Amino acid sequence: MDLDFSREDLAFRDEIRRFIDDNLTDELRHAAMTQTAIFAEFEPTMQWHRILHRTGWIAPSWPKEHGGTGWSIPQRYLFNREMTESYAPKPLPNGLGMVGPVIIKFGTPEQQQRYLPRILSGDDYWAQGYSEPGAGSDLASLRTRAVADGDHYVINGSKIWTTYAQYAQRMFCLVRTGDRGKPQQGISFLLFDMDLPGITVEPIITLGGDHEVNQVFFDDVRVPKSGLIGEENKGWTYAKYLLEWERGAGAWAPRLVADLKHLRRIAAAERSGGARLADEAGFAAALNELEVDLMALEMIELRIMSTLSKGGSPGPEASMIKVRGSEAMQRLTTLTMETVAYYAAPHTIHDVRRHNQSPIGPAYAPATTPHYLNARAASIYAGTNEVQRDIMAKLVLGL
Repeated sequence: MDLDFSREDLAFRDEIRRFIDDNLTDELRHAAMTQTAIFAEFEPTMQWHRILHRTGWIAPSWPKEHGGTGWSIPQRYLFNREMTESYAPKPLPNGLGMVGPVIIKFGTPEQQQRYLPRILSGDDYWAQGYSEPGAGSDLASLRTRAVADGDHYVINGSKIWTTYAQYAQRMFCLVRTGDRGKPQQGISFLLFDMDLPGITVEPIITLGGDHEVNQVFFDDVRVPKSGLIGEENKGWTYAKYLLEWERGAGAWAPRLVADLKHLRRIAAAERSGGARLADEAGFAAALNELEVDLMALEMIELRIMSTLSKGGSPGPEASMIKVRGSEAMQRLTTLTMETVAYYAAPHTIHDVRRHNQSPIGPAYAPATTPHYLNARAASIYAGTNEVQRDIMAKLVLGL
């Protein structure tokens, strides 16, 4: 396993840094630094998406023939790390990192020609229709049903926790089309437009105050069968492929390392009993312990990178980095709450963003509480950590 970067890779890293210096504005950086949900706000994120698209850098993980960059695995990792550490808004993954790879691997040429260019350009944002009330971690128990009717399916049911569905032009959706055999055997993977009659999007405002997720209702929605990916009742295969890449293709460590550095700067400015908080023994030990864990997390991600460079897939290690990354995020946001202390109490982030009000306390304080609250979901989304540990127990330990 070779984890060293070549001279060419380091020259490529310097090229990325020059690009960031030339294109990442203070406004875009601020949007990423103050994000309180899993993604930065929609508009600045899409603005950065279009900048990357114009440069040809929007889809590093895609094959070159479909609009990818042709970069090596180390180059893709360096690109992600430099973008993350610079606080560039992270492009939304639903199209680029989820349904796009599924369409590339399993879609028809017609589906590829129709959907992929608009994912690259940012003209289409895709919502993910997976979780349902009562069918989240146990996704195979989903009940949204699609009944064949001529050249269409008629869909009834609902999906929940649907990120940014209020902005979506299209959805990739798991639906039940059969009842024989195991529950996984009766699921199909459909693509369709979000403006079809019978689709209703209702907002869900999170505890942190964000409108990031929604519930989507389907009432006799007629979806053309041309939107079926692969074979009917084989959607579980395509869903597993998507989830493995969702959990393992990205990197948690770079953003968490950047956030930890930011937290150390805050701790150096804050005081505890007249002394710098950064010098308080117990708090310093907690920061150091988290830093060691992030170094271990980065090593796991580099190991996955090495596997990918040899043509492999993330495999069960995707579950490992999802568990370690999400739990490290929760620890880091908890330590940030302790650092900001009383200034974390006023929950004003959305007023500050949208009105000409001065923040209460230092500039870094207003985002602290909503970010902490939103991070409680990190161990739930993309498959709960309990499910991830079951996967590791089965596939790694053979239990």
